[in-house]
Amino acid sequence: MAQLYYKYGTMNSGKTIEILKVAHNYEEQGKPVVIMTSALDTRDGYGIVSSRIGMCREAVAITEEMDIFAFVQALPFTPYCVLIDECQFLNKQHVYDLARVVDELGIPVMAFGLKNDFQNELFEGSRYLLLMADKIDEIKTICQFCSKKATMVLRTENGKPVYEGDQIQIGGNETYIPVCRKHYFNPMMPTDK
Repeated sequence: MAQLYYKYGTMNSGKTIEILKVAHNYEEQGKPVVIMTSALDTRDGYGIVSSRIGMCREAVAITEEMDIFAFVQALPFTPYCVLIDECQFLNKQHVYDLARVVDELGIPVMAFGLKNDFQNELFEGSRYLLLMADKIDEIKTICQFCSKKATMVLRTENGKPVYEGDQIQIGGNETYIPVCRKHYFNPMMPTDK
């Protein structure tokens, strides 16, 4: 039975590696997949799913106005799975389209992304995936400052924390770091031993 999966984690938790691994496993068995990513993420090019450890792959870029359901329905083959990277950047209609892919086409969808932004607010895509997903899993990583689980993303500029600004600012390790709650509010606080 097809389901809508939402797998979230902070920066550096391995979300993209997981997508690439899942795609590889399906394709090794001769089962085609569709990989999609937000058109907003252009760090490594338009329509590129790219991990921080260097693995990358072309993907279908999801634009603001794209009808994901119509796109998947019109494919000349039936994918065994639809994989979405950077799902936090999706809008409400995109998430509803993904639910229709599962419910009406019987194709599993796995969406990977951040849950909350640097101000600790939910992204639109994350909010609707939390509401619509059949299964929700956290991909864990540790705080950059201690050994606790990272649950938040800290935006930095010139090494200093930033708590205000536009919700979306594309960046990587130079801009965002995974942190626990303690170090989100007090990044310079000494770590527990």
